[in-house]
Amino acid sequence: ETTEMTNREEAEIQISELDLLSSMFPYEEEFIVTDQVALAELKHYVENESAEMPSSKVQFILNVKPEVSNASMVEFSMACALPFKYPTVLPEITVRSSLLSRAQQIHLNSDLKTYLTENCSGEPCMLSAREWVKDHAAAYIDKELLSSSVMTSNTTQSEDTTFTRLWIYSHHIYNKQKRKNIIDWAKELSLSGFCMPGKPGVVCVEGLQSSCEEFWSRVRKLTWKRILIRHREDVSLEGGGHAEIQKQRKFSTLEEKCFDAHGARGNHMDLGQLYRFLEEKGCADIFQMYFGVEGH
Repeated sequence: ETTEMTNREEAEIQISELDLLSSMFPYEEEFIVTDQVALAELKHYVENESAEMPSSKVQFILNVKPEVSNASMVEFSMACALPFKYPTVLPEITVRSSLLSRAQQIHLNSDLKTYLTENCSGEPCMLSAREWVKDHAAAYIDKELLSSSVMTSNTTQSEDTTFTRLWIYSHHIYNKQKRKNIIDWAKELSLSGFCMPGKPGVVCVEGLQSSCEEFWSRVRKLTWKRILIRHREDVSLEGGGHAEIQKQRKFSTLEEKCFDAHGARGNHMDLGQLYRFLEEKGCADIFQMYFGVEGH
């Protein structure tokens, strides 16, 4: 009788731990899954007996703000990946902060690994790891960097603007109110793109990064059977004036595109038409990210 966990049991533990993290840290600035496709594959694997093992491991970021006596707030970012055999094997975690020198970062990460090896082998340990970082990471900080950063954080930093394009996938979009929200919010946030209602539902929005993120945070709060960001493009703009932003756009406004399959009851979309539309806009490669097949 083997006590080893099966791949599926490990995958189930990973999913329930990720669910726990997202309920404890609902804001993207605290916890964000950076590879939505890997997460979708993992869920599919758990729910379907015949599914293949996922092809890539789930990656996410946990941001932690420990109290540091003489700085307003310091942020540590934990970049995490769950190997397929986790929790039988340890998670891969790299802790970073702008206030750590290279040597301090190596030291901190090696101490965290030692702690997990001694205390958490074989158990889900993301929360313990986060607690450890919250309690101990500040002690590794370069005190000189700290005093200078407290000085500079008060001065306003000029930053280059980022232009973002989000490709959102939904199981279906039929609801009239949701479709109206998508169009109204895009208009309000000066985003262009398109929304393809039906099954599946596809939404593309493009514009300022902060506006795209605001749009996504509103849309995902609506009730969906399933919705996720399939792909994201970020372009750094020098200076980020209006003209620069306009130049990056591939769509002029946000409009609803219905590619009804001929003779169907109008709910299944004709993906060939969607492919040709994307090709026209210079986005044909996106089709493959959505549907995993060549178009045409």
